[in-house]
Amino acid sequence: MGISYHKRVKIDKGTFLNISKSGVSVSKKLGKVTVNSKGNVTVNLGNGLTYRINKKKK
Repeated sequence: MGISYHKRVKIDKGTFLNISKSGVSVSKKLGKVTVNSKGNVTVNLGNGLTYRINKKKK
């Protein structure tokens, strides 16, 4: 297990600037779904559970 860093800065209502070791991205929260500029879609299932989908293929 390594050390990681993540900082989330609120830009506007539901819009965030995410800064981490892997780079910078922008995310938009739409209800229970969050979409970010790196192609990740995260769905909040409740009770601390989330489901993440990576839309971009490497």
